[in-house]
Order: sequence, then C-alpha cells, then structure tokens
Amino acid sequence: MSAPTEMDLTPPRGVITVHSDIWCSFAHIAIHRLHATRARLGLERQVSFDLRAFPLELLNDAPSPRPGTDSEVARMGSLEPAAGWQLWQAKDWLYPSTTLPALEAVLAAKEQSLSASEQLDLGLRRAFWAESRCISHRKVILDVARDTGAVDVDALTEALDDGRARRALADQAALSATDRITCSPHLFLPDGSHHANPGIDVGWEGSYGIGWPVVHSDDPKVYEDLLLSAATG
Repeated sequence: MSAPTEMDLTPPRGVITVHSDIWCSFAHIAIHRLHATRARLGLERQVSFDLRAFPLELLNDAPSPRPGTDSEVARMGSLEPAAGWQLWQAKDWLYPSTTLPALEAVLAAKEQSLSASEQLDLGLRRAFWAESRCISHRKVILDVARDTGAVDVDALTEALDDGRARRALADQAALSATDRITCSPHLFLPDGSHHANPGIDVGWEGSYGIGWPVVHSDDPKVYEDLLLSAATG
C-alpha cells in the first residue's frame, strides 16, 4: 500500500480537514471544541469539517489498549467536561476491539454531505467516550447514525455493505504513516497552515497504558482563531 505523499492537504475555503481517530481523547476534545466554537461564533454555514482517518490500530499494529484510554478519562475530561466522559461502564467484552468500521462509516457518510459525516463522527465519539457503547459493532454504528437525525441510514447501510469507503480508509491510513500527518488530531486549514493537537501541550508520566497524561498547557481560544481563519466571508 503506497502512501500518497504528494497529495495537497490544503482544503478549500470554508473547510477544516481533521485527521484523527475516535479512540483518541485529544481528538474527542478537538472535535467538541470545533463544534462548540463554531456554534458560538455562528459559523455553521461558513465552516465545514472534513473528517479523515488516522487509524491508530494500524499505525501501532495493535488495538488501542484499554488501560491507555482509561488513564486519559479523568485528566482529559477535566479540560473539557462538556465533551462527555466516563470510565467504561458496559461489560468488559463489549469494549471495542477496533474503530475501523466506525471510521469507515464516517467516510461513507460524506457521500451524503460533510454535515452528515460530522454528525455521525460526533455521535460515535460520544457513544464511546460518554456512553460506553461498542462502536466496533455495526448495529451500534447504525443506531448512532439514526440518532443524529442527519444521516440517511439506508444509504449508509448500502455504503457499508459494498465497502465503497474502504479504499479511502486505506489511503488515509497510508498517509497517516508518513510524516505529513503527525498525530491525532491534526488539522489543516485553507491558508495552508496545519495544527497538531491545537492548544494542548501534553506529556506522559510513565509509559502509555501504565502512566497518565500530564498537561503542561491548554488554550481553548485557539479554536476561535482556526475557525475564523477558515470561514468564508
């Protein structure tokens, strides 16, 4: 699988491209802040989000370890409580073993509109981080899509049945393995700038899944600047 390293990652005016994984707590914060700040600034018609996959399990050649995500909930949740968080509450065997079906669904929903894809992506993140739902499961993905009220579930089901978004997922996974995309989340703006994990400077105490994140600084206001920079008009 060859990576499209020469691809222009700069989106058109009015679009912010976001490369991320649903398993990533930093991306959960970023996506929440993008939506909340866009609404507060009244920019829903001026800025759209183009969600792309940064599949950590393919980059790490293993599923995301539950101790890692568990270790992030309290610290990252304290930065942005409104995003929705809880330690895993469902049965242990329902903890998702992969996010690839969910990432594929988000890409497939873009056939309908960027808005449909945005709402499905946001719903799946809340389903995992705040509701302890198994987003590996097809029924959960389709239930979340239905709950958004923004996704044509029959059309999404057909897209998942024939796998039409799988090529895009594979291409984005290949791109994620290059130095073009450095982390989840990584945002690209129409002015050619790009921003990795915007506003948050973080380190780790101990190894991932054993230690915990240490946040050195957090500046949510950067999202105002990003959205205003990308907006049309």
